[in-house]
Amino acid sequence: MSQAESGSVGFENGKMTGLEGNTDVTFIQTGGYLTKIRSAKWQKERYYKLLDDFSTVWYESRKMVGRKQTFSVTDVDSVRHGRQTEGLQRFVGEKLDGRCFSIIFKGRKENLDLVAGSEEDASHWISGLEKVVNMMQHFSRQQSSEHWIFTCMRKADKDNDNRMNLKEIKHFLKQINIQVDDHYAEQIFKQCDTNGSGTLEGAEIMKFYSILTNREEIDTIYNEYAHTDGLMGATDLLDFLLNEQREQASLENAHQLIRNYELDETAKQNQCMTKDGFLMYLQQDEGMIFNTAHKDLYQDMNQPLNHYFISSSHNTYLMEDQLKGPSSTEAYIRALMKGCRCVELDCWDGVDGEPVIYHGHTLTSKVLFKDVIKAIKEYAFKVSEFPVILSLENHCSIEQQKRMAYHMINILGSALVTEPLGDTMPASLPSPHELKGCILVKGKRMNKLDVFFNPNSAMDEGSVSEEDEAAEMKEESKPKKSNMKLAKELSDVVIYCKSVHFKGFEYARDNQSFYELASFKESKANHLGKTSANAFVRHNAAKLSRIYPAGSRTDSSNYNPVPMWNVGCQIVALNFQTPCCEMDLNQGLFLPNGRCGYILKPNFLRNKNSGFDPNGLSPELRMQTTIFHVMVISAQQLPKLNKEQPRSIVDPLVKVQIFGVPSDTAEKKTHYINNNGFNPMWNEKFKFIIHVPELTLVRFEVEDYDTATNNDFIGQYTLPFTSIQKGYRHIPLYNKRGNLIPSAGLFVHIMTMTSE
Repeated sequence: MSQAESGSVGFENGKMTGLEGNTDVTFIQTGGYLTKIRSAKWQKERYYKLLDDFSTVWYESRKMVGRKQTFSVTDVDSVRHGRQTEGLQRFVGEKLDGRCFSIIFKGRKENLDLVAGSEEDASHWISGLEKVVNMMQHFSRQQSSEHWIFTCMRKADKDNDNRMNLKEIKHFLKQINIQVDDHYAEQIFKQCDTNGSGTLEGAEIMKFYSILTNREEIDTIYNEYAHTDGLMGATDLLDFLLNEQREQASLENAHQLIRNYELDETAKQNQCMTKDGFLMYLQQDEGMIFNTAHKDLYQDMNQPLNHYFISSSHNTYLMEDQLKGPSSTEAYIRALMKGCRCVELDCWDGVDGEPVIYHGHTLTSKVLFKDVIKAIKEYAFKVSEFPVILSLENHCSIEQQKRMAYHMINILGSALVTEPLGDTMPASLPSPHELKGCILVKGKRMNKLDVFFNPNSAMDEGSVSEEDEAAEMKEESKPKKSNMKLAKELSDVVIYCKSVHFKGFEYARDNQSFYELASFKESKANHLGKTSANAFVRHNAAKLSRIYPAGSRTDSSNYNPVPMWNVGCQIVALNFQTPCCEMDLNQGLFLPNGRCGYILKPNFLRNKNSGFDPNGLSPELRMQTTIFHVMVISAQQLPKLNKEQPRSIVDPLVKVQIFGVPSDTAEKKTHYINNNGFNPMWNEKFKFIIHVPELTLVRFEVEDYDTATNNDFIGQYTLPFTSIQKGYRHIPLYNKRGNLIPSAGLFVHIMTMTSE
């Protein structure tokens, strides 16, 4: 930090990130002209460069003469090569493909479409930006913390003299979200200003940084176990792992942690861990609340498809609301990159014989069906190799249905499942493992699946009832039901997900085939979940069910998915474009198992003869309780909510929420801390009783307390109860859009006990 403050900012930052001397990064630090593309007519040259902090891109705006603008690398989601956005595909010719690239931002910020002067320049920009983005995304918590503090320090150094006077120190403290009285600020300043110059520089800034970032709670824990000449020896560390973290650890595990995270070479040689090394360990994956054993794929992926919860999207084409919001291929890309495995396509007749996707009879914009299929082909398996389901809501004429089938067959190629796997008629759905790299179509089908094995199998009529969602929306206004014609070509690509109407659980048990899937509006599903929960559980143990939001949710809001999961519904479709608690729960459920979009349901939701009822737990389940103890200790470096007001400091509190079966659902919260978002400390203990841990999600939410209005959301983290690690654990925090807040986090202590 002192070296960076003393002037060699670029070199030291490059050294810290391992990017010093990299050809591509050096190229984008020098910068150059790129053509920014907004439309066919708006295509203008702008100068771009990476600043010396390695985390900010600068460019000059022509909106106001001399106005300089920047964006942070931490706001960049990815960099795409070539013409891979709607803007570049529409406004730039194919011959310039090698010179094109796009910067994709997190949240709703528009993509930045750019054209370089040459393919070589484009390659430098793409590679350089990818390296910097990747570096920022893989910062350890300690690196993120130091980088954030250093950035705030630079902003506070108003005269850019690499020194900090008392006024700048006070400004800096507000920047990092901590309000202290003038007397305390002066005390710290005098303590660090060892040469009495009235400014801090070099080693004095390091001392100030050390005082600022000292964590009392870590000191207390460390001192309790540091019994080897004032340090934590390997046996001391093992005691901590066994007694506090409740891990199945060995002395070799302790030695490995010292080798991995101890910073002091002498301590490392003596097989000891200093306090800095101990904090470093606690801020790595091993010290996080999320069980590292669940981070990668760990579940059995060889069971039938209906034995899994499947991450599913509703109205996937929409970027915003469903009345006038834009439809875009970008929405499909974002959903797929979040691990979504079931996307929805509302298909209508378009001009020139080409079907389009949009929210029918509204002002939402339209996107070509074939462009959506191309985007799905490109992005379907970038984050997960397991199958993607295309849920078709078909309103097209026969001719345009044929066109839909043509595009899917020709664009998706061998990935599209067009016939059953194997040589004999199956008795159950294939597994995610068997369907790796496959795309399934959910829609209407004229005949049964055994037609592939029995050519004489009867053919249904060539017309079918409307798709479930559209039909149910019409039922609300009570018009006559209508039938629509179905093209054989489109019917033939529906294999394992044939849409049928639900006619009751008994009828489904006796007549519905394993590959036939019913869709339920949220209100109907909730009603069945309350009145016939066990029947719903047994139905979903044998067949797939899809749940979708009510048509009245014109703002694309979401329903609570937990009751649907409690009865075993697999395809619980949510509006991925809408940030909310419900989407946090969805991302939390699918956090484990490599974020592959498939989670194996508990055994009692896979058994066709299950007696499970989430609403009225059996006596044996009521007897088996897990006591969940949470101590909320502290938080670190919470973001300011109102950056435009330097004096605005958050008053944080923490809510611990339990989502699961009705008897387990609960919420408790801490008191709020006045004017401290940097290092607030609560030390508050909570106790929860949990009967069905396999269906429990735990959500930690940090809010800014407000006496006059509702509290403001700061950040949250949601995970399955079964993926929680015990002991002293750090918790990362995500913002409203589900993106990681790099430097922020919670520190808690977790204990669980099972009683019979």
